[in-house]
Amino acid sequence: MVTNLLISSRPFAALFAAGAALAMAATAVAAEKIPITRLADLPTHVYSLPDKPSVMVMDPAAVRALAEEIEADIRSDLDKYDIRDVTAVRRLHGTLLTIALLKRDDEAARELISVVRGMQEKPAAKLTSGRIAEAILAARAAPAAEYEPTLRASLESALAALPWDVVQDELQSTKGYLEFISEGLVVGGLETAIDPAAADGELSQQLADNILGAAYTLTEILPHRDALQSAFAAVVDTHAVARKPDIWAERSVTLTAEDATSPVTIAVWDSGVDLAIETLGRLVWTNEGETAGNGLDDDGNGLVDDVHGIGWTLHSDYSPELLFPVRSVVEDPERFKQYMKGLQDLQANIDSPEAADLRQKMSSLPKEEFQPFVEGLGAYSNYAHGTHVAGIAVAGNPAARLMPVRITFDHRILGDKPTIAQTYKDAYSAVRTVDYLVEQGARVVNMSWGGSLASVEAALEQHGVGDTPEARKALARRMWDITYQALFEALRDAPGVLFVIAAGNSDNDVKFDEVYPSSFQLPNVIVVGAVDQAGDEASFTSFGNVDVYASGFEVESYVPGGERIAFSGTSMAAPNVTNLAGKLWALHPELSVAEVKRLIVEGADEKQVGERRIRLVNPKKSLELAGAG
Repeated sequence: MVTNLLISSRPFAALFAAGAALAMAATAVAAEKIPITRLADLPTHVYSLPDKPSVMVMDPAAVRALAEEIEADIRSDLDKYDIRDVTAVRRLHGTLLTIALLKRDDEAARELISVVRGMQEKPAAKLTSGRIAEAILAARAAPAAEYEPTLRASLESALAALPWDVVQDELQSTKGYLEFISEGLVVGGLETAIDPAAADGELSQQLADNILGAAYTLTEILPHRDALQSAFAAVVDTHAVARKPDIWAERSVTLTAEDATSPVTIAVWDSGVDLAIETLGRLVWTNEGETAGNGLDDDGNGLVDDVHGIGWTLHSDYSPELLFPVRSVVEDPERFKQYMKGLQDLQANIDSPEAADLRQKMSSLPKEEFQPFVEGLGAYSNYAHGTHVAGIAVAGNPAARLMPVRITFDHRILGDKPTIAQTYKDAYSAVRTVDYLVEQGARVVNMSWGGSLASVEAALEQHGVGDTPEARKALARRMWDITYQALFEALRDAPGVLFVIAAGNSDNDVKFDEVYPSSFQLPNVIVVGAVDQAGDEASFTSFGNVDVYASGFEVESYVPGGERIAFSGTSMAAPNVTNLAGKLWALHPELSVAEVKRLIVEGADEKQVGERRIRLVNPKKSLELAGAG
């Protein structure tokens, strides 16, 4: 099961306009174009490389030759296909913009920036898109000696003119990115994640785009990082105390022991929960039919020592351990906790000791240290994720009975080779988990994770599986269908349980890109997108099948050990909705799944976002509706 946790990395592509452009205008499509309704139906283009990606990225001639091949294929696809997804076309135009900048085709780059900006849907993205690219073009037009002063002045002027209340999240996170990006990070990433896929001298467009993005960063961003960072700092620091208003406190509801409540079992299907944290431990669900620690299956359900929940290892073997054993892969998890906090602080423009430490670490990271550092950060993220989600899901609800269900996510950049046998094993563990949730009376289950068809295909390519691109695509589809169908049918056949699912952090249409489980449409599923503290749509949040949006930006909760840290992502938005469902059932245990879902959706406040309307969850209103009913 190729899955990932949904903590956001707060993408910066809108500002760089390299690899994240917009869709085509809503013009009439020629009748002869072939309609494309799924990402996987686009053709797979493959390119021969003269050397390993991490080596050829340093060769301008090799990069240009690759760029011209990719450009020809993209333009051919745009001419031939009616791609019915704004995000997919946006990605293609983003690559064209990167290519134009690399080729120094400034006229084409200006046109593409205009196209990109005009077609953005999210307000902040529409305002920030392409600003760095425009500054680069302005600097290129100046005398060589004036390049950096012009770059900084042009960018600072453009950013200062933007409405701070709309763009602050994007500007702060990009400032943080510029403070730590380095050649070691860029080249180390190619060496670790992309070189293995090109072992036979070929690479698909999906992965080859990474070479172009890396070349852009190495040639246009890093040599002038100080000037770019100074422009962002000048604007961001001016507004250091001007924070968006927080709309969530007035919407929240806290239950107390005095409220007439009934116990409600809330399952967190995630990377595990630290039940040694007193606030979480005292709310833990207990299987009364099982005796702790005796190594026996006392209740005869086939699962040993499932006293407070169940777990599955990376290879989907059953385990009674409810928390990822981080020390088996990271010698000093406390160190990586500080790095994780530093990353969040950098992106939030918080000048903390942890941010300074991470800035120093990453900005000077040799490429040889890229893999252990990134994998260590990934291991800690896996370790902390489920506990953080659980803290949000049960906050303010003394009637909650927290059931951890641990799924193990791979922290490695290059994981195991995907196989059909492992796919079936993963599918079984998912089905058995859902059966367990039903057997033990879970009312609501939080699922802040997901996987895509494209990620399966990429994993196969990284391991050199498939004699041809077509064979690899067919195998990826077979694996995907096994996992998708097993999970979909398991959720469908558990109508008495409400599954709350995070939408994803890829700013994409989850139906077109075929992402599970956030593309599921079932009566007992709620898909949740992320907004910030003011209720503005987060730049990273995916869409296409979202029922409601909730706070997913700098949400504070527990990490193992009991410290509280703020994380961002749809992973944090989903448990806010799980929390509301738990409170509805705590106060009104007679409600059905359909009624709870209706109360959550109908109680949400509608908000206009460009030409779309979204629903912001409102716990107070939903609970009032339940009481009135």
